[in-house]
Amino acid sequence: MRNEKNLELFTKIFNLFYDNGYSLFMVGGTVRDYLLGLELFDMDVVTDATPNQMKDFLPDADYTFAKFGSVKLKVDNVKFDVTTMRKESQYEDARHPNRVVFCRSLDEDVRRRDFTINGLYMDKDLRIFDFVNGQVDLKNKIIKTIGNSDKRIKEDPLRIVRALRFAVEFDFSIDEDLQNSINNNKDLLKKLNPAKIEEELRKSKDEKKLRETLNHLMNL
Repeated sequence: MRNEKNLELFTKIFNLFYDNGYSLFMVGGTVRDYLLGLELFDMDVVTDATPNQMKDFLPDADYTFAKFGSVKLKVDNVKFDVTTMRKESQYEDARHPNRVVFCRSLDEDVRRRDFTINGLYMDKDLRIFDFVNGQVDLKNKIIKTIGNSDKRIKEDPLRIVRALRFAVEFDFSIDEDLQNSINNNKDLLKKLNPAKIEEELRKSKDEKKLRETLNHLMNL
């Protein structure tokens, strides 16, 4: 029932964006979890509307992180993380890009995402848009980066923790190239705020899987 409600709310928000001349797609973990048959909670969506444009028809949304193209919206107790399609430059602090450039195409937006299983888009008719063979990797239960693994990890070392968490949570394997990049760049974890690592780990809702992820992290 939850998934049905969330998809109905997405359609409602889609129509609002469409009526104002913009597109809207489900993306990332939302599409991944839907395809895995898991329950949907918060919804990740992407649009070609900029935060400033959204203010015209979503005046009550949270624009705290608008400069990064991220707007938060709550509808019937369901949280929507609305992100403007974007391209990113170098990461100056191993977490945030130096510059965010908005774009209007999914095949550009997907290039800045982390893993192929998170690089899937879905419209209101449940049609999948896959530019990175994410559906194949989802079927084969493997975690791969989009593009160069070493570059993806150096951009944001928190992706090391995320890859380990996904591997445990979904019982997936980690691609050999990604595993090598994790091993070679594990020291970058020291640059991260420990609170960010804890926040990522807390996304694991199973105590046993959390301990397993921690064990993998400690043994890098």
